[in-house]
Amino acid sequence: MPNPTAAMLVIGDEILSGRTRDANMHFLAQEFTRHGIDLREVRVVADDPDAIVAALNALRAAHDTVVTSGGIGPTHDDITADCVARAFGVGIDVRDDARAILQAHYDRQGHQMNAARLRMARIPDGATLIENPVSAAPGFTIGNVHVMAGVPSVFQAMVASVLPTLTGGEPLLFQTLRIDRGEGDIAGPLGELAAEFDDLQFGSYPFQKNGAFGANVVVRGTDGARIDAAMTRLSRLMQE
Repeated sequence: MPNPTAAMLVIGDEILSGRTRDANMHFLAQEFTRHGIDLREVRVVADDPDAIVAALNALRAAHDTVVTSGGIGPTHDDITADCVARAFGVGIDVRDDARAILQAHYDRQGHQMNAARLRMARIPDGATLIENPVSAAPGFTIGNVHVMAGVPSVFQAMVASVLPTLTGGEPLLFQTLRIDRGEGDIAGPLGELAAEFDDLQFGSYPFQKNGAFGANVVVRGTDGARIDAAMTRLSRLMQE
């Protein structure tokens, strides 16, 4: 059976403007790889309701799991929760359990619950909460969509909460061979090898060092023995 597939939707003008560098995709890809879930697609969209809804509906129809990042804070431009509710055609309002989590958090800190903070307790109808041990404000899951914060430390904590609930497959294994020849020299035999081992993934990542060209060839798959066999053949080919 093939591994389950996943997509990620990164939401926020700050990502597209270059003001903020996204670190969450890298983290999620690593975690999903270890869990046997194939991250197949990542989209980045602006704080535009129509764009968010359209991207979310496309991704949730095409993949087993969708993770969103960003836009669930207390400010006016945090519109992700409303867009998710719209995509699923459900209502959204302050929910008692989410309010209680936030109220307890701000009580401990000696802060008042104001209207802005209360926005983070607005949850689409039918969703379940995602625990946030870092800053309390919960994410949520509805259908196959997991809605998470954009702050990396919070995002990572939410992924840790959700990952045990997801069905995984075979972890993706890989091996790397450094080849001190240019890609133009190795492309032919590498293509033939990829055709021979069509159940594996081959990637060539070129580099230049001290004026010489080379490439790191990475072989990926779920069958360790097949990867070993492909690497042995690759090593022999590069010695010819």
